[in-house]
Amino acid sequence: MAQHLLLLTLLALLALQPACCLDNGVAMQPPMGWLTWQRFRCVTDCDTYPDTCIGEKLIRDTADRMAQDGWLASGYEFVTVDDCWASHQRDAQGRLQGDPDRFPGGMRALADYVHSRGLKFGIYADYGNLTCGGYPGSINNLQLDAQTFASWGVDLVKLDGCYSDPAKQAAGYAQFGSYLNKTGRPIVFSCSYPAYQEKNIIDYWGSNDANMSTWNGPQHWNDPDMVIVGDFGLSPVQQEAQMAFWCLWSAPLILSLDLRSVPTDSARILRNALAIAINKDPMGYQGCLLFKRGDVQVWRKLMSRGDFAFVLYYNSDGGTPARLGVSLKDLALPAGLKPPFDCVDVFTFASAGRFADTDTAVKFDVLPSGGVRFVYCRRPASAANGSPAVPIAVPAAELPGLGDIL
Repeated sequence: MAQHLLLLTLLALLALQPACCLDNGVAMQPPMGWLTWQRFRCVTDCDTYPDTCIGEKLIRDTADRMAQDGWLASGYEFVTVDDCWASHQRDAQGRLQGDPDRFPGGMRALADYVHSRGLKFGIYADYGNLTCGGYPGSINNLQLDAQTFASWGVDLVKLDGCYSDPAKQAAGYAQFGSYLNKTGRPIVFSCSYPAYQEKNIIDYWGSNDANMSTWNGPQHWNDPDMVIVGDFGLSPVQQEAQMAFWCLWSAPLILSLDLRSVPTDSARILRNALAIAINKDPMGYQGCLLFKRGDVQVWRKLMSRGDFAFVLYYNSDGGTPARLGVSLKDLALPAGLKPPFDCVDVFTFASAGRFADTDTAVKFDVLPSGGVRFVYCRRPASAANGSPAVPIAVPAAELPGLGDIL
């Protein structure tokens, strides 16, 4: 059942492989922002759906909410319009143009509005003859479209791969990336072509996480697609699970929900400062699967100052939580990282216990049906000078030393 397999539910595509990496100084940390697709899809009837159609109003409303409601302050800075924004016809000069009814002010003016809110503007294109939604593709206009996007002040381009030859995508995407660089404008390039290279990208990710981690780091991030926390379809525990995995993987945090009506609990998950700090750790390490035991998975992420985070994921379809014991030996830390480690639950900020030695297991309760425990651990400051270590205390604002990561 898909409900019980979070990875099957959520993973859709990869992005930002080395062939697409642009040495232009952007995306030094995993990008954060918002995208229209998962929540708003290709709704173009603005007479019937004036508040949710792909148009100027939706983008402006979202920019306002991001700037005014604390999303930008939390790090979410890109506002990206996905497919179905364009007119079905290019202009007289062969350039893409926004649909005149839904984007009457034009795309440059919309980008200017987004920038005026302190945000960055992203846009969608497709390497094929057509976009996935049937709008003009870029295959015969790669350089022109790159120049057009730069002239509009675009800060991120997502290039999809519908209606294109998978055998030509690697070279074609790299060519488009070179055209973006030649514009002279720093633009984040989100490449979707790996999703078209594997018959089952989900299985590929799950079987090749160690290899994929070598591709992940500043300016080139593996992207498991949109964060749908606060949207439809995920239970409360699965919402925490998605946020936990995306942060553990150092993945882009690109939301796709209606920011005008965000459930309180979803906002708490998405704006969790500790989770975001783990996501943006300067090392840029992609957390890896250590092992599976029945319905339990254990994942671990090394961080830049000798601290680490881990996720216990429980996908049983039973109704009873599991009590799981994990030791430092299970977490396979590098030899130089020695206990003790004090740990905190990322979502509650409550103490999650102490790893006093290598072999003693710490117990964690994990909810079923896609539940997680997301845990951050660090050596207590007192351990360095030989004085007795003191377990992490709550509330979060008083966690000793935690201010450094937040």
